[in-house]
Formats: sequence, structure tokens, C-alpha cells
Amino acid sequence: MTSTTTPAPTPAAAEENRAARLITDRAEPRNVIILVSLGVGLAQDNPLTGVLWALEAIVFAAAIPMAYIKYGMRTGMWADRHIGQVQRRKLLIPVIMASVGAGIGGMLVFNAPAAMLALVVAMLATLAVLLVPTALWKWKISVHTAVAGGALAMLALTWGPLVWLAYPLVAVIAWSRISLRDHTLAQTIAGAAAGTATAGLVFAALTA
Repeated sequence: MTSTTTPAPTPAAAEENRAARLITDRAEPRNVIILVSLGVGLAQDNPLTGVLWALEAIVFAAAIPMAYIKYGMRTGMWADRHIGQVQRRKLLIPVIMASVGAGIGGMLVFNAPAAMLALVVAMLATLAVLLVPTALWKWKISVHTAVAGGALAMLALTWGPLVWLAYPLVAVIAWSRISLRDHTLAQTIAGAAAGTATAGLVFAALTA
């Protein structure tokens, strides 16, 4: 009789899986959004005011979406905080877009610095771009690499071109997503390209 037992992973494979999981969890979009928001905020003429606006961006672009994701996990809407099912992403992205849009509204009402407004508008534009393949083609483009690529583009435009030297980190994040079989190589590359181009172009246009 043929055995159907799945062989235990080798120590090397198990260690690689742990490393990939650690990178995926630490580089999740929420954490990257926090870092880029603070990075742009600290570059403002008044860093204290910039950080306060960064906190506003973090609330609407990271904290509220994460609270909704955790609610969905408790109610069984999705199995994990990275939302592996593409059908569920079609429901989640518009909710996050609504939250980010509310944050933009607050910035407009209270006259946020141009760079802080550009930061959040770029986030919204990136989400809109990611929604297209998700909703129309049911293709799970990588949000991890999109957010990471977009964040580095905006930080490079804020702090200078040396920031681009950190771009290999996006490849490391892509490796973790592929290693965990959450994405294909094409999905991670497409995410990085979409996020870098969209966030970079929108941010540059609004801060010119």
C-alpha cells in the first residue's frame, strides 16, 4: 500500500520557512506604512508637526484597516492577517480605500503639509491600482511588495536618491512571499513595479 504521509521538512527547509515567515510578518504593509509616514513627517520644516500628521496618516492607513482585518479574523471572514484568499481581498481593499479617503478628507480640512497629503493620496492611488487585477482578473498581486516599493520611492523623493540603495529589501520581501507560497514571482514583481511607479509618480506630482 502506498503511503500518503507528507514527509517532514528538513531542518534547512524548516529554518528557511521560519525566516520567510519572520520577514513577511515584520514587513507587512501596516509596519511599512508606519515607517514611511514617520519618515516623511520627520522631513517637514517642523518635524513635530510632521510627526503629528504622520500619526493621522497611520490611524487611517494602518490602524483602522488592521482593526478591520482583526475583526474579520475573529468572525471568520478570513483565515489570517495577510488575507490569502483573492476573493476576500476584493472586499478588503475598498474598505481600506474608504479609510484612507477619510484620512485625506481630514488633511484637506485642516490644511496638512503638501508632502503629508501627497503621502496619503499616493497610498490611495496605489490601492486603486492594486484593486484592478484583484477585482477584474482575480489575480493576487502582492500588496507586500507594492507597499514596500512605494514607500521606498516616497522616502527617496523625500530624503534623497541614496534611499534607493535599500531597494534590494523589496526583493527580500518578495522572496519571503514566494517561499511561503503566498505569491508567485510574477505577482511579487508586478506588485513592486505597481507600487513603486504609482506611489512615486503621485507623490512627485503633488510635491513638485
